[in-house]
Amino acid sequence: MRSNIVKKGIERAPHRSLFKSLGLTDEEINRPLIGIVNAKSETVPGHMHLDKVAEAVKAGVRMAGGTPIEFPSIGVCDGIAMGHIGMHYSLPTRELIADSIEAMALAHGYDGLVLIPNCDKIVPGMLMGAARVNLPAIVVSGGPMLKGRVNDKDLSLTDMFEAVGAIQAGKMTEEELMEYENSACASCGSCSGMFTANSMNCLTEAIGIALPGNGTIPAVYSERLRLAKNAGMQIMELVKKDIKPRDIMTKEAFFNALAVDMALGCSTNSMLHLPAIAYEAGVHFDLDIANSISEKTPNLCKLAPAGNHFVEDLYFAGGVSAVMKELLKKGVIYENCLTVTLRTVGDNISKAVNLNPEVIRPVENPYSETGGIAVLRGNLAPDGSVVKRSAVSDKMLVHRGPARVYNSEDEAIKAILGGQIKKGDVVVIRYEGPKGGPGMREMLMPTSVLAGMGLDADVALITDGRFSGATRGASIGHVSPEAAEGGPIAFVKDGDMISINMNECTLTLEVSDEELEQRKKDWICPEPKIKTGYLARYSRFVTSASEGAVLKTDE
Repeated sequence: MRSNIVKKGIERAPHRSLFKSLGLTDEEINRPLIGIVNAKSETVPGHMHLDKVAEAVKAGVRMAGGTPIEFPSIGVCDGIAMGHIGMHYSLPTRELIADSIEAMALAHGYDGLVLIPNCDKIVPGMLMGAARVNLPAIVVSGGPMLKGRVNDKDLSLTDMFEAVGAIQAGKMTEEELMEYENSACASCGSCSGMFTANSMNCLTEAIGIALPGNGTIPAVYSERLRLAKNAGMQIMELVKKDIKPRDIMTKEAFFNALAVDMALGCSTNSMLHLPAIAYEAGVHFDLDIANSISEKTPNLCKLAPAGNHFVEDLYFAGGVSAVMKELLKKGVIYENCLTVTLRTVGDNISKAVNLNPEVIRPVENPYSETGGIAVLRGNLAPDGSVVKRSAVSDKMLVHRGPARVYNSEDEAIKAILGGQIKKGDVVVIRYEGPKGGPGMREMLMPTSVLAGMGLDADVALITDGRFSGATRGASIGHVSPEAAEGGPIAFVKDGDMISINMNECTLTLEVSDEELEQRKKDWICPEPKIKTGYLARYSRFVTSASEGAVLKTDE
């Protein structure tokens, strides 16, 4: 056992005394030691119940002959952190989570890990840490929130942010806003649409690092606790057979994740997190792979914010397994990939059934023949940009309009609320990338306000920042190189015409190369917004969004 380094031999008597101070018996010490990484929090609604999930996991570990030892993980609630300084910290915590797992796992000699995340950056952060240390590991998430309801309308967090714009436009009263506020987030769990948290939890299934059902079983269902017990038992099998994350997180497994991503219409943040996880797993991930997979992968689901279905509807329709079963018909799933069940993907999904063709469209009747996410390139984004194409109205797939340029999200929100944005405009928000933000803030506030004001079908938004999974409309993020690195987005001026073609995956600034070169010569990079603490260090070492915004290990 790996844990022998902390418990075997005369020289480890001091270590055993410390284990015994924890209340462990000799019998427990002699069993495999399983680290239970629990992101339980009274700050994050998606994590408030994870103590119950952790107890179920530990019961499973004990039933299978192991000794569970729990330790915590931090986590930021992106919704609460939205629209103020807190959002600078959201993405950077992903690296902190990965680093802390590395530190705890290797410092204490665990034989295996059970990862218990649920929300946005916690899921990829834990997967990155697991891939880095490469100890036997399995994910069991907290599950999705139930959808809210007011009168006959189903609600999610998206509706709350869009309600701000509706108030501004005189389309909603404050009394109606309060009714929404009391009803939108109906339970514990990750927010109910196909936002970043649920996207990543579903993709853990697609990659094969979580048991079937992990992405969609509602947080409040007892089935979630049974899944947790099964995960606790299964980690013991993985330890016994020494099956590690890199045995599962292969190139083909990431291709499966991308295919499911396209079919579900997942959050654009998956285009940050999948490359980052792949990097830790030693797998090369090129953004252009996304478009090649999108070309042959149909979009089968329209989950909020792209449509009127929610993750609990996906659960009742058959979940991720049913989606993968449909995709198998198109030949875009590698069914021989190993999973934490110790069976292949093909074995796992063999009995899956699509129980609701309205929620999961058959491949013969997709929403579109191509996937929900597209990577756009052009002279405005030479290294790429990302859009959730499935959440864009048909009329905005191709758009040309004048730039309205802002050097921060705050400036843009003020302009939008001030009525300065007109139909046809292209809002450009820059210096919000990984380095320039720092931290690459989500732009849910401006996109939601635009939607609430009824402008999302007529106005595009382009940024070197990123978007929430709850964002809808022609919202193009991750523009690389970012403005702080001297990318072309730094040189856009008010009134410049910008052409967007999501069908051809292009993003073009209609300015000559000569003019851009002159603007570059005249450009002076603004002073960093934050010069001390973790974010200053993060800004120094973070890579481009096109590389997953991971931290460099060398200069």
